[in-house]
Amino acid sequence: MAFSRSVAMIVAASALAAGMVTGEGLAQQAASTGVAHPELWPTLPMKLKRNPKVEARVDAILKRMSVEDKVGQLIQVDIASITPKDLETYKLGSVLNGGNSAPNSDEFAPAAEWLKLFDAFYNASVKRSDGRPVVPIIWGTDAVHGDNNIVGATLFPHNIGLGATRDPALIRRIGAATAAETAATGIDWSFAPTVAVVQDDRWGRTYESYSEEPEIVQAYAGQMVEGLQGAVGQDFMAPGHVISSVKHFLGDGGTGGRDQGDTRVSEQVLRDVHAAGYKSGLAAGALTVMPSFSSWNGVKMTGNKSLLTDVLKQRMGFDGFAIGDWNAHGQVPGCSNEDCPAAINAGLDMFMYSGPKWKELYANTLREAKDGTIPAARLDDAVRRILRVKMLAGTFDAGRPSSRPMAGKFDLLGSPEHRAIARQAVRESLVLLKNNGGVLPLKPSANILVAGRGADNIGQQSGGWSITWQGTGVTNAAFPNGQSIWSGIDQAVRAGGGKATLAVDGAYTTRPDAAIVVFGETPYAEFTGDRPTLEYSPEDKSDLALLKRLKAAGIPVVAVFLSGRPLWVNPELNAADAFVAAFLPGTEGGGVADVLIAGRDGKPRNDFHGRLSFSWPKRLDQYVLNRRDPNYDPLFSFGYGLTYAKGATVPQLSEARPAGGAADQNALFVRGRVVPGARLETQGPVQLSRVDRTSQEDSLRLTFAGTGAASAYLDEATPIDLTRETNGDLSLIVDYRVTQAPTAEVTLGVLGKAAGTVPITGALKGEVGEWRQIAVPLRCFAQSGATMGAVQRPWVIATTGRLGMDVSGVRIASAPPGPVSCGTR
Repeated sequence: MAFSRSVAMIVAASALAAGMVTGEGLAQQAASTGVAHPELWPTLPMKLKRNPKVEARVDAILKRMSVEDKVGQLIQVDIASITPKDLETYKLGSVLNGGNSAPNSDEFAPAAEWLKLFDAFYNASVKRSDGRPVVPIIWGTDAVHGDNNIVGATLFPHNIGLGATRDPALIRRIGAATAAETAATGIDWSFAPTVAVVQDDRWGRTYESYSEEPEIVQAYAGQMVEGLQGAVGQDFMAPGHVISSVKHFLGDGGTGGRDQGDTRVSEQVLRDVHAAGYKSGLAAGALTVMPSFSSWNGVKMTGNKSLLTDVLKQRMGFDGFAIGDWNAHGQVPGCSNEDCPAAINAGLDMFMYSGPKWKELYANTLREAKDGTIPAARLDDAVRRILRVKMLAGTFDAGRPSSRPMAGKFDLLGSPEHRAIARQAVRESLVLLKNNGGVLPLKPSANILVAGRGADNIGQQSGGWSITWQGTGVTNAAFPNGQSIWSGIDQAVRAGGGKATLAVDGAYTTRPDAAIVVFGETPYAEFTGDRPTLEYSPEDKSDLALLKRLKAAGIPVVAVFLSGRPLWVNPELNAADAFVAAFLPGTEGGGVADVLIAGRDGKPRNDFHGRLSFSWPKRLDQYVLNRRDPNYDPLFSFGYGLTYAKGATVPQLSEARPAGGAADQNALFVRGRVVPGARLETQGPVQLSRVDRTSQEDSLRLTFAGTGAASAYLDEATPIDLTRETNGDLSLIVDYRVTQAPTAEVTLGVLGKAAGTVPITGALKGEVGEWRQIAVPLRCFAQSGATMGAVQRPWVIATTGRLGMDVSGVRIASAPPGPVSCGTR
């Protein structure tokens, strides 16, 4: 494949030189080959120039390094898969904490534990007595809307909300505050900003995008990079700043709403739309770039030499290094997670690895470096880039993490200054979609009912990547420096002489003057956030029922909608007098009250500022809705946003749904229904029936007779590919209760061309009749032999003994917080 791509590039370049092919023709050719043409791409005005002293120092270190040392620098390992002791032998380039990784496997570990662990990794990395150069390790983290892994940190609105602010200067201040809080924990590298230009809002990472419009993304990317790293020539990589990583290169926002999908666009669209953030982010001096899991026209980005080397490094002039994304190299054709010279040869400089077999990756890469599979020049180039970044970041001279100027200043976490910036960002990000009758602002002297599941839920208002990867399982106690939307409203109303009452279900004894209902999407990140349509909560209409009940009582209703993307909410819009798109505002819920609640004089304290950075759908099937598209027909267009100074009446909206529908991509069995295209089957002495949990016949009842081998399973009409979910460390999650204790071993399995099973007998030995949940990482099934690329049966329960078991749900998702294992006996 590499040979054919090279030939295609040579032929295309020759044809262009001969006048045989136009630039448009080359782009059309790329649409079918996935090969970029560097001459069609811009050269960037890089603010960061090579420093001769830095280069000389890098060269001197490189000359003294052994091949073993060099290969070590190419590998970054998740802290859940490595110990500090390992670094005494293996001099790796970096460690990271993945979405669910933390010191002592405690996602709620205090900041001091993070700093302590980094000290341990650092000390081991610099410990050597063989005379070869000491190259300190660096630690990367996903600080994507604040230092969001750390309890007590300030969490800013997710990018989609920031896009609505239209305030690039604010983005820079947010970047600087995030860097300061990250540096306080000693960590020196943030995997941010995400500069995806999302074109299909079904994608679960839509909220990580500033906008569907490349102009906004370009205006923000450079500002965020300078906020994180400091400005070149000014405070670049000074204490309190961290390395940034512009991601995910390239086209991750165009994958048709599917995580790790394939962006099928011309080279012009890839360049002019999807590369917008790199034009400013790289020019501002971003030190690292993260290639995407996704593909462009069928070619995996992590293995696309024409883009990683020819465009990014040679044409654009990027001098930093390219860091992989969570075992993405394993998806390059011909590669596995433990062996992928093709990615390095394509231009990847550092593998990001998670799993227990990182030593195999090291051994294979070392062998390939020695036998020439990875050319010496390519190896040296990758290591030189890594050393250059470490040098520019001050890693060689900074010393132990705890000894650095900002380290241990934990009072920076959730500091008043940073909270003020976040609160401003919340105010500016709110978009007023409807204010019929001038219901808003509400008088602070009024009796206000605050309802809805999102009202007093800081985790829900913060969304994914908030303490935990998916943002689930996090209570308000994990945000000691945060404020819920309810708390902010209560504070503002009491200050104005009124009364606010919290009732999640909307119940009241004294009729309120107005009701604020806070509701919306529950937290998610990639994989679990992908949706089949843009209908809000198709399976649960309780939020709509609450809005309707309050409106029917004649109470003015203000809806505050929390979401990671624009959604079809026509029924909810109709049921509310005022409707505010709050997106995912983060930990400063008081910023909502700053705009909704008037001052004592009855006048607005702050007007609405936000304007939609994504077009809002008129129909639930308008998941591709961008103002450059033909037949553009949104409900609220890009840039829409009412203010108190300039309002408008929104008429009654159509609530019609198109025929048919789509199922949740992540659910296998939910609410009594099997995913379309699959069926429930049994083998052997087991009976399958229905039972109620929360509604009529919404659960399965499995009764194993114990007279021989038996199994119950879900059979897919067409085998499904669970490779990406396995690679993403998702789990098979089953909600169940035991009605009769097992008398023999019970296994949970996945069947592809080969089967993989894990014992779950231990999980079934608890109290009979109690609903529980088990989560088994998909990698466990792969490790036990299942072929995850073509799964025929994604859920199999089997035993030879007696067992009674009810099952209410089976899905593939992120495991809840806490340790997981590959089964229990």
